[in-house]
Amino acid sequence: MQKEQQLKQLQDELDKLKYDDCLKTELDFKNHLEDLMREFDKSAADVIKLLDPTHTADKSSSSAKSTGRAKRKLKIYKNPNTGEVVETRGGNQKTLKAWKEEYGAETVEGWLVRTEN
Repeated sequence: MQKEQQLKQLQDELDKLKYDDCLKTELDFKNHLEDLMREFDKSAADVIKLLDPTHTADKSSSSAKSTGRAKRKLKIYKNPNTGEVVETRGGNQKTLKAWKEEYGAETVEGWLVRTEN
C-alpha cells in the first residue's frame, strides 16, 4: 500500500514537471546551447571562459594569495616644498628616505596624499 502511494506521488510530480513552462524553457535553452557547443567544437569550460573571463582568474589569484604575503598598500606622498610626488608600497624608497632624513619622518608622514590597495 505504501509503495502505491509513493508511486502515485512520483507520478503527480512527474506530471507537474511535464507542464512546467519554466523547466521547458530551461531544457530548450540547454539543448540549443549543447547544439551550438557541438557545432563549434567547444566545451562547457570554453563557454564559461568566454562568458566570464574572470572566472579562472579568480581561482588563480586566490591560490596566489594563500601562498604569498598580502600586497602592501600603495602610499602616495607629495612634497609641498618641491611638488614632487612619490608612490611607494614600502618605506625603503630612495626619495622618501631622503625626505625623512631631511625633514623628519613625522613631517613626511604628514605629506601622505592618499593610500590605495
